[in-house]
Amino acid sequence: MNVMRTVELFAGIGGFRIAADRLGWETVWANDSSEKACIVYHDRFGPKELHQGDFTELKAVVPDHDVLTGGFPCQPFSSAGKKEGTRDARGTLFELIVDVLKMRRPKFFVLENVKRLLTMENGGHFATILGSLAELDYALEWRLLNAMHFGLPQNRERVVILGVRKTREQLDPRIRLALPEDFSTIKGRQRDRLAEPATWNTIPEHKARFPDWGLASAGRFFGLDLEKFTTACPLVRLAAVLQDTVPAEFDFTEATLKWAHENDPVNRFIHGVEILSNQRGGARMGYTIFGTNGVAPTLTSTTSRHYERYKIGERYRRLTNIEYARIQGFPDEHCKAVSVYDQYQLFGNAVPPPLVEWVLSRLSDDGITRHALPRRKEPATLFDDAN
Repeated sequence: MNVMRTVELFAGIGGFRIAADRLGWETVWANDSSEKACIVYHDRFGPKELHQGDFTELKAVVPDHDVLTGGFPCQPFSSAGKKEGTRDARGTLFELIVDVLKMRRPKFFVLENVKRLLTMENGGHFATILGSLAELDYALEWRLLNAMHFGLPQNRERVVILGVRKTREQLDPRIRLALPEDFSTIKGRQRDRLAEPATWNTIPEHKARFPDWGLASAGRFFGLDLEKFTTACPLVRLAAVLQDTVPAEFDFTEATLKWAHENDPVNRFIHGVEILSNQRGGARMGYTIFGTNGVAPTLTSTTSRHYERYKIGERYRRLTNIEYARIQGFPDEHCKAVSVYDQYQLFGNAVPPPLVEWVLSRLSDDGITRHALPRRKEPATLFDDAN
């Protein structure tokens, strides 16, 4: 098989790039508008493929490639911020991705975004995105994945959207993000519907939360909430990635220690995160103290979240920038070219390389670990006879 050529849009600090490198693929072009992210990308990978600037002005020079990747800006769809979705001007950046897919027609694309995308305004924003992609000559699959299932100590749920270009030879759709054990649980009427795309729901008419997994093509989709995703990778506790020696500058201040003693004990795990204590039943998130026997809560680019407090041994402190790197699956010194303060935001914005490496690894053309839709007496019609 030839080496896959990838393009990384909205590249940030190169989460997709690391995954592609690990698979032996060649990244031929990358873009981001953030100066600090580009400093890191340049330092880590060199200047050859990186094109800094407004992608609106650069999309015409994107070269031919096999795989397009992108963690398109999540702020319009995130649970933080104004939640304006596709009505936010930044949401139109998604349309630039559609333009590139029309121009270059790569074999595959992999897009990543926040979990909330499935639910915003009763699924309206995901319907807009899915509908735009389903008008192209691609079969689509999406799945909600969590970083904690890929060896990372973090409760970080992300929606991954996979597109596979339709071809004359590939008339039978291949499911790649649903594992065989997931697939075997689809029975009866649902299995019959899965086998017959003409019975799938119409995307624009769907006015509800989208399921955690699904397929889409030609304006229709089929979706299910599959069993909780697990891999052979064991769960990793936050304690396993902490630095042995941490400067005192990361410790609580005296003022912080004072209010910490006013917290109410909680001592339970929520979504794998150990919460030791908080105030007002968790309503005052800034006063929560986390433990290290579970995983970290989702790292974000929000500055206030970089000062979350943890009880580590007998110390109360925030996590270090290096611990942020490890929680996200990056090398310790990945962001060394920028300040420690800036590293928190960059890591919080990044896509975890181990998570997307698993997705990219399922794009090979050899047919291994793939399975098709169940057969009916008449051929399935998901794939049109396209060039």
